[in-house]
Amino acid sequence: MRLDPRLTFERLVVGSANRLAAAAARAVAEAPGTTYNPLFIYGGSGLGKTHLLTAVGHRLQELQPAAEVFALTLDEFSEQWHAAVSAGETHAFGRRLGRVDLLLLDDLQFLTGRREMQAELLRLFTAMQEEGRQIVCTSDRPPSEIADVDERLIQRLSGGLVVDVSVPEFEARVAILRAACAERGVSVPDRALDTLAQRGVNSVRELQGALNQWLARETLGSPSARHTPFSTPVIAPRSSSEFLSFLDDVTSVVQSHVESWQVRLREVIAYWQGEGYRTAVLERALALPKDPDVNALVEMFANAVEHLRDLEAKATAIDAELGGHELFRDPERLAQAEDLVEEALAGERPPGGPNPSFTRAEFEVGAANQLAVHAADAVIATPATRYNPLVITGSSGVGKTHLLHAIGNAIAEASHGESRVACVHAQVLVDELIAAIQDGSVERWRNRYRAADVLLVDDIQFLAGKERTQDEFFLVFNALTEAGKQIVLASDRGVSEIPELASRLRSRFEGGLTVEILPPDRPLREQLVARFLTALGRPATPELLDVVCDPTVQSVRELIGVVNRLAQASESRGVDLDAALAREELGLGADASATMAPAAAALAAGDRTFLDRERVVWDWPDIGGRLIEEMR
Repeated sequence: MRLDPRLTFERLVVGSANRLAAAAARAVAEAPGTTYNPLFIYGGSGLGKTHLLTAVGHRLQELQPAAEVFALTLDEFSEQWHAAVSAGETHAFGRRLGRVDLLLLDDLQFLTGRREMQAELLRLFTAMQEEGRQIVCTSDRPPSEIADVDERLIQRLSGGLVVDVSVPEFEARVAILRAACAERGVSVPDRALDTLAQRGVNSVRELQGALNQWLARETLGSPSARHTPFSTPVIAPRSSSEFLSFLDDVTSVVQSHVESWQVRLREVIAYWQGEGYRTAVLERALALPKDPDVNALVEMFANAVEHLRDLEAKATAIDAELGGHELFRDPERLAQAEDLVEEALAGERPPGGPNPSFTRAEFEVGAANQLAVHAADAVIATPATRYNPLVITGSSGVGKTHLLHAIGNAIAEASHGESRVACVHAQVLVDELIAAIQDGSVERWRNRYRAADVLLVDDIQFLAGKERTQDEFFLVFNALTEAGKQIVLASDRGVSEIPELASRLRSRFEGGLTVEILPPDRPLREQLVARFLTALGRPATPELLDVVCDPTVQSVRELIGVVNRLAQASESRGVDLDAALAREELGLGADASATMAPAAAALAAGDRTFLDRERVVWDWPDIGGRLIEEMR
């Protein structure tokens, strides 16, 4: 999918139907990876979703020329992914996409039923978000309504900001028609535009089609034009034959001035850019005053690319994380790519470390996660002495990954960088082992993980049924624990609930400490929402917190999505973010106090402590948890 040069913010007509989406898209383009990630835009066909998607890419390239932008429809993603699978280059494909600064994905509604591709997108989105790389997606429906999609992927898509575009109102339709006329250099009477805008259309595309039909009738003198309500000629002073003659003259002049070697070179540049390679050396050749040896230049570039591919294959065989590295995408940095491969061959490279953005200081503590945090703090204070392994469980989006990475970052900071902290997703661990088995480098795979001082493994439920991986991980687990090295694991279910997990692994996992993070309760939701609002520069008033935090949510990711939506709605409307706006945007209706039950009314008027079920201890805490509290 090429970035259409016409689809920019400057050419976007903004009305009430797309104001929120346009504001969010601009914010993402100006600060990628920091505001709404991912940004998910949905709406019917022909309403401008692709225009917004493309405009984000153009604006980022304008502000940051060195930024790498990759745009794909889901069908294009599917074709490239299947090609990578056939060629055995899935790791390189994922790494290449994972390293772009901005990934634009169009038509995500076609994800339905494509389970393997969903898993690939989930891994890709997770990697990009951890590295602060921006994702923008479009669909003809919201994430929750895309059928047969992995719930974890749905939560990822919903965790940033979900905005919709709808059919433009009359004034916006007139503005769109006027902009289209100005772009084409034609003059149309306002009365004609008003009549076209009043037609019942369901999309911007239909509106532009209606304008095209009318212009064609007026320009070509179609008999039907005599029956139209407009009689004013619309194309400037030339007749249609004069205009066509003018176009022929322009074409011949352009062709006479554009040398054939430049045309070919541009085609080559477009091809290699589509393949994901930097083409600065070829682009500079376009500025040469005379015809260079294009054949030799193109052949030299192709040979350099082939060498980079060979180097990338060698690097990936040693360390899958090197697949897709930026050095393997720039022929002008060939020497650096060779040095990188030599470095990998010379010694073992442990897996990458935790995401530095997940810190212990940024992790809010409440009753729902207090036990897990206390155990994490104990591990940070004295790794491998108290709870080894530490297993963190909980449903998707409650903060397991944040706490897992926070432990690694805190240990690395406390050791002043001397502790080698490795952090890996369980599926990546499986994929790396498969690649090692294929090329006979299993021993190197083992050594990479044994070299870590702290090993963090996320989503260990993916080890289920992977017999060889469980066998190899058992050996790594024993080697690390015997060497006095800390292991921390995370799972979306208890260890005993992971199917097809070898009993010897299960017993070792349960031999440490298992702690669960529950969905955030009301006090924790208030803490989290207050933090999110403060980070966005919005006041966290008690009334606003009461509206946002009252509905029970199952994950922190849902809360982030809600706060982002409210903040963007406030910005697009130019009003303060208050309780009234929150009720309207969240569809909670008018002030609910009028329909409160007597107990709820008393709750609002007085002390909430003994009326809120979430603040009443109905069951005594587990004795094991109490002992951990007392023994810290």
